[in-house]
Amino acid sequence: MSELATIAPYLLPDEMVELRDLVRSIAKERVAPRAAELDAKSEYGWDIRQLLSENDIFGLPFDVEHGGTGTGTLMLNIAIEELAKADGSTALMLMTQELGTLPIKLFGSDEIKNRVLPDCASGKAIPAFGLSEPGAGSDPGGMITTARQDGDDWIINGTKNWISNAGIATFYVVFAVTDRENRRITAFLVESDREGVSVGKLEHKMGMRSSPTGMPIFDDVRVPAANVIGEVGKGLHVALGTLQVSRLGAAAQAVGLAQGATDHAVAYAKEREQFGKSLSKFQGMQWKLADMEAKTAAARELLYAACCKIEAGTPDASRYSSMAKLICADTAMAVTTEAVQVFGGYGYVTEYPVERYMRDAKLTQIYEGTSEIQRVVISRDLLG
Repeated sequence: MSELATIAPYLLPDEMVELRDLVRSIAKERVAPRAAELDAKSEYGWDIRQLLSENDIFGLPFDVEHGGTGTGTLMLNIAIEELAKADGSTALMLMTQELGTLPIKLFGSDEIKNRVLPDCASGKAIPAFGLSEPGAGSDPGGMITTARQDGDDWIINGTKNWISNAGIATFYVVFAVTDRENRRITAFLVESDREGVSVGKLEHKMGMRSSPTGMPIFDDVRVPAANVIGEVGKGLHVALGTLQVSRLGAAAQAVGLAQGATDHAVAYAKEREQFGKSLSKFQGMQWKLADMEAKTAAARELLYAACCKIEAGTPDASRYSSMAKLICADTAMAVTTEAVQVFGGYGYVTEYPVERYMRDAKLTQIYEGTSEIQRVVISRDLLG
């Protein structure tokens, strides 16, 4: 059991506080000033990525033996929260670095871990997680991408959709049907430079606009047996095991968006005057801001508790992970919408960042398992 799981999650060790403060400083001083421009242009922040690499931020999801910081799940999600306070898309850079490598970290062979993870920890490699398809979002059973064995290799055919890092990924973790009759899927590592790998359209999105999302296509892509992740036919186990952990990143991103929007709303209420006095002097405004802060703080506590349970491997870890994702995402949507209301007309235009926070927040209710799917997971765990 991790030492972290035995202490109150808000009593952070000094080294974690130092890491948090480093990420907070980077987010405030370097990420925030770039966020609006990157969003407006739907442009990936390569300079931001380089900055995160130089400061070992991409090492947070990984163990020391693979070049990472070895600081665990809670520290990773604290960092995601801090980045999201400034920009949801930048937080997504770190989230996808975990999501696209968790299948390898949790289920991969030692050979594939040693081959792939160090470059991911340094930020050199960019992973992508390829589960969803045009006709299979929440239901992986509807997957039509296939992989058939040909000697010592596998040949993959199909199309994925809604894939973060599409077009910039150095490799994809691709889930494909390997036994249609028994509804069995398998996970594969597919390097993006293999013959037959291409990218179709990139999506034009409401939010998270500087993170590319698109449709990777696999046309007779040949990969060796060494690129199988986990066991053949056990891909659904790999996917669910990954999402149980990675959905905490979406929860942390949601908390960061909620806190960032609250901070902007508080600052604006202090400086904006109406009827001859500051907005912050009106009790209705005070209560609105109080509710925003309280909801965000409550969501954060649930997130931190879930992180500690995942690290400790407690029996209720999956339930807490889903509860954190559900509550944090719904909180982000509610709080960012209120932030826009605080700003009034200014909240509806791009001069201020709260409209971007609201657009970004909506996605946290959809990806990494929709809020409806989280309710299914929670209720099944409760009812057996």
